[in-house]
Amino acid sequence: MADPISRVIRALESGDYSSAKGILNRYLKTNRTDTRALYFLGVAEQAMSAPDAALSLFDRVLALDPMHAKAHYSKALLLMNLGRHAEAMKHHTPAVRLDPRNFWARLNRGNSFAALKQLDDALEDYEAVIAVSPEVPEAWDNKGNVLRELKQPEAALASYDHALKLRPEYAGAWSNRGNALLDLGRPEEALASNDRALKLMPEYAEAWSNRGNALLDLRRPEEALESYHHALKLKPEHAEAWSNRGNALAFLKRREEALESYDRALELKPDYPEALNNRGQVLLYLNRQDEAAQAYARLLELEPNYRYAQGDLLHAKMLCYDWGGLAALAGSIETDLRAGRKSTEPFEFQAISSSAQDLRRCAEIYAAERYPRAQTPVWAGERYRNTRIRIGYVSGEFRQQATSILIAGLFEQHDKDRCELFAFDNGWDDASEIRGRINRAFGEIVNITRMPDPEAAAAIKRKQIDILVNLNGYFGEARQGLFALRPCPIQVNYLGFPGTLGADYMDYILADRHVIPAEHEACYTEKVVYLPDTYQVNDSRRVIAERTPSRAEAGLPETGFVFCCFNNSYKITPAIIDRWMRLLNEVPGSVLWLLESNAAASRNLRREAEARGVAPERVVFASFMKPEDHLARHRLADLFLDTLPYNAHTTASDALWAGLPVLTCLGTTFPGRVAASLLNSVGLPELITHSLDEYESLALQLARNPERLAGLKAKLARNRGTYPLFDTDRFRRHIESAYTTMWERYQRGEPPRSFAVEAIDGD
Repeated sequence: MADPISRVIRALESGDYSSAKGILNRYLKTNRTDTRALYFLGVAEQAMSAPDAALSLFDRVLALDPMHAKAHYSKALLLMNLGRHAEAMKHHTPAVRLDPRNFWARLNRGNSFAALKQLDDALEDYEAVIAVSPEVPEAWDNKGNVLRELKQPEAALASYDHALKLRPEYAGAWSNRGNALLDLGRPEEALASNDRALKLMPEYAEAWSNRGNALLDLRRPEEALESYHHALKLKPEHAEAWSNRGNALAFLKRREEALESYDRALELKPDYPEALNNRGQVLLYLNRQDEAAQAYARLLELEPNYRYAQGDLLHAKMLCYDWGGLAALAGSIETDLRAGRKSTEPFEFQAISSSAQDLRRCAEIYAAERYPRAQTPVWAGERYRNTRIRIGYVSGEFRQQATSILIAGLFEQHDKDRCELFAFDNGWDDASEIRGRINRAFGEIVNITRMPDPEAAAAIKRKQIDILVNLNGYFGEARQGLFALRPCPIQVNYLGFPGTLGADYMDYILADRHVIPAEHEACYTEKVVYLPDTYQVNDSRRVIAERTPSRAEAGLPETGFVFCCFNNSYKITPAIIDRWMRLLNEVPGSVLWLLESNAAASRNLRREAEARGVAPERVVFASFMKPEDHLARHRLADLFLDTLPYNAHTTASDALWAGLPVLTCLGTTFPGRVAASLLNSVGLPELITHSLDEYESLALQLARNPERLAGLKAKLARNRGTYPLFDTDRFRRHIESAYTTMWERYQRGEPPRSFAVEAIDGD
């Protein structure tokens, strides 16, 4: 038979793979070791979607000729397309070495390096290709992808633009360019870039998914869902689109559907870190903390350095009292933070840290990565000459939630002759009684929930707000990105997040001498404003139901001392439980009364009690109920036991307002010193201890001495109406004085500085 290879090549080039395969099979019957024929048969099998057969043929070629450059190249390409990048690397490198002129070999090796997260090696390969063949748009596009992963979005954008200069109709580069624009906080341009990609290639599933991401960043979730639907119609196995769809559903609070979407993504791509992370977040919202912990644990198995995942795992475990490996996890987080790594979000870290300096370091890392200062601030330095100080409160919690429960009375009592109030709502109207009070207190509530940060910042700028107060910080339905844009002259961190935000565009933090002693001031990036009594506002109008439930109705035994703590479960640590269980063992018939958070938490904590020699039924869980009824049931308790390193905050005020003494231990950080601030402000400093041994000893003394405890309750009852803690109008005078001092400094062109507000008595 004459050499058939020329006919085979013509058949392959024309797409007639079946004919090429037939010719080659006939030829190989008598020429079994012809590497050219074996190679082209492998090419034909690959083209006919028979990858196993193709790989076997390439292996036969390489067994006969280990230096066969094309076989190395084709096998590497096939393995790469199958997602088997580690195997592909064994053939990429010989393909590059044996045929240095084949820039595609080096480009493909860069692709496998990128897939294996060897980003510096990938970048080196792409730049080598560009150095010898600068006209290859794929090299510029892929370089852009790696630069994005290396958190260099500006450089990535330039690389995509270069690819598009070479090939303006390159749909992939248009869509990738949109991703870089999203990284840069330019979602409108990202949307336009993906629309350009889809004009060129209407059935480009990845561009539809990326378009959805841009719409979600623009806070247009319904349109984002439509875009993800298009992507999944075109490519039902597109795991990224399923995960992104889950994000849109989560934004819409359709969390069960979001979970289904993440699960579908993980069916298609079991080792998909982003989907696992998203799944963990939505499980926390669904109060399925034990499952969230499993998701985060799996995520860390896949990517041990996945940003903030250690903190997410720690938080999920603490929410359900799953303390296995907790100490090692906390130690790892602290070590990573001190090395500058992104191991935890600040809110999660507050529950375990006893170092104000570490909390600052954590907040600075988080702010720099998630919410960096805008290069061009929205407020350009104008001096507003408003007749009244315009104060804007930004919150996602203008509803029946702890922040609003504390601050609603202040909104009502603000001096409207001195202050003009504006609310910027990033949450929702829950139609609660407290939301009604907030609605009436503000002349206008601007809903910014569906506004992207630049639009919301522009809305604030139009109102000429003098002072913008961040009531969330890094907690809840937060909008820290809005403050990074600097929409007004003065920005204040207050109430929702008890600590520094680590961002130099936040000017002040409102505190008191108890929560931030002078020696801790250097641990805050904000200037500290010291209020004279306590930093925490309280509402003197809070209603306590007249009827007290019976002990039986509350699930408590008819007799016996009731130790109580209604703190969130993440504040309750093994060290604190050790103390509480010893108290139960020392006080016969006593019980520990906690707030029920989730089924796993109740189950796990009762098991921990039993392990410490306490009958599980002596740990009683209280269900959630209306605020006025919750306050009333405090009358059934004898002593509120505080937590450390994160104290009771609103829960301590609840107890004191309801007449229940709170025993605390003074901590070393803002979150761990709040209860001491409240107790000083209500005239009960004798309930502040300075070590856990002293704390445990005093708790035992009070449980054994009913007369002494009754004396404390009587003192609290007297002080409640005469001491500053619950004097909302007194607090109003002090915070308005603070705002006035800030405003006067700004009017004089002076930078922020720390200062103390002098106590102001009423008329």
